[in-house]
This record gives sequence, C-alpha cells and structure tokens, in this order.
Amino acid sequence: MSSIAEITQHNLGEESLLRFFWRRFRKHQMALFGAVISLIIVLMVIFAPLLTTYDPFKQDLRARFQPPSISHWMGTDDLGRDMWTRVLYGGRISLSVGLLSMAISIFVGSLIGLVSGYYGGWTDSILMRITEIFMTIPRLFVLIAMGMFLRTLDLPNLQAGSFAPIAFIIGILSWTGTARLVRASTLELREREFVQASRALGASDSRTLLQHILPNVASPIIVSSTLGLAGAIISESGLSYLGFGVQLPTPTWGNMLSNTQNQMTTAPWTAIFPGLMIFIIVIAINYLGDGLRDALDPRHIVGKK
Repeated sequence: MSSIAEITQHNLGEESLLRFFWRRFRKHQMALFGAVISLIIVLMVIFAPLLTTYDPFKQDLRARFQPPSISHWMGTDDLGRDMWTRVLYGGRISLSVGLLSMAISIFVGSLIGLVSGYYGGWTDSILMRITEIFMTIPRLFVLIAMGMFLRTLDLPNLQAGSFAPIAFIIGILSWTGTARLVRASTLELREREFVQASRALGASDSRTLLQHILPNVASPIIVSSTLGLAGAIISESGLSYLGFGVQLPTPTWGNMLSNTQNQMTTAPWTAIFPGLMIFIIVIAINYLGDGLRDALDPRHIVGKK
C-alpha cells in the first residue's frame, strides 16, 4: 500500500495537490474571511511605523482621555498616549507571543506524539502518562504562578518587555492536544505497508519517521497549530490582563485592558479597541483553522475519483 500522499496524487491525476487544496479551501467562505482578516492584522502590526506618526510610549497629559477623532482614531488613554498606535505595537507583542508559544507546543507535541505512536510499548506508556500529568495541571494557576515568579526575579529583559519567557511558559503547557492527535495518526500509519517496506529496506527509525510518517501527519499538525495560535493569544492576553504577563509600559492587547476597569464609563474606547482586536484575531484564526481542517481532510482527498 502506498502512502496517503501517493494515493492522493493517484486519485487527483493531473490536478496538483495545491490546486485541489485551494479549490476545497475557497468553498469555505468563513475560512477565506478569516485568512484575509488575519493577513490584514499581521500586515498592520508589521508596518505599524508606516500607519502612525505617534510614539507608543510618549505621554501627553494634556491629551488624556480624548475620544476617537481625526487626530486620534481610537482616542487616547489615561496618559495621553495614542490608542491606535499602542494597539498596533501591542499587536506585535501579542502575535509574537502567540506564534512563539505555538511553535514550542507544536514541536514538543509532534515529537512526543511521533515517538510514542511509532515505538509503542513501554515508551508509549511512559510518554502518555507524562502527557496525562500535564493535562491535569491547572494551566491558568501555573501561568499566574510562573508569571509571579518571573516578576520576583526582576530581570532587566523582563522589565524591558521581553516576551520570550512568557511564550515559553504558555508553549510548554499547551502541547498535550497535539501529542495525542499525532500519536493517534502515527499508531495507524506505522502499520501501513509503505512504513513496513521502509523498515524492511533497512531505513533508520529517524528516516522512516521524518520521510514517511511526518508528511502524512502534517495535516492535523497544521490544523492544530492554527487553533493553538488562537489559544496562545488568549492565554497571553489573560495573563497580561491579570498583571503577570508582559509588563507596562510595553503594550500588549492584554495589558492595555488591565487598567481600564475604572475607565469603562468615562473612556470606554480604552477597553473596546484592544478587546475588539483580541476578539477579531481569535475568531479569524478559528475560522481559518476550520477551513484548513476541511480542506486537508484525507477522506475528501482519497475519496476523490
């Protein structure tokens, strides 16, 4: 029996995999919407210096709590800083934390899932028990505890707004779902004839895993990564909102919300716009993940005649 990729190529004939994927993906209108919105937001935060003339850190107490206007599209905050500018620069940190933590969780989860599913036996038992232990850990409590611990260290990089430690903590607590998903796919694939043939020809385990099994579990990994990205953004926002994430004055969408509880009636825009950005990007990424899941579903590809 051939690999899924070979079966797919046989069934698709002259139609390329990429073209077939695009044809299925574009039928999912909400996924297209999510992809466009996500791309727009990413481009906005990357090219933030071209979209605003204000400094995200410069204070102007004479301009405190100005409502949205032509000069300040999203108004100003309690220190007179331009909200539009801080939302753009805050998006850089929030999305960076999400991407880095997602990459960490996908790497760890894929590695454990592949090894566990491929070798089975006591290796599988040990790795799955470790996975179950991580699944029982109260994630929010650990995030808060680690955030407090990092603050007590008083590291210069953290005071300067470094997001790497926060991203690492979120990522190292978020890999269990990917590991279980990859393990399930690997358990099924290792019994396929193309994997058995690779072993019979003397291929090493690492080569079999990387060249034959990993490409065939790429679809669930891609879908898991999009959903993990949305979850990581929410985790960072919640942690920063509670005051244990990236510290002010470095803006993130989460910590921009942390000081707005007493301003909701007098300056609601200080909470509305950062919260709206979190809502929009998470919804867009989730729609994108749904579309990728449908477009990459092997049952749709293999079943095509």
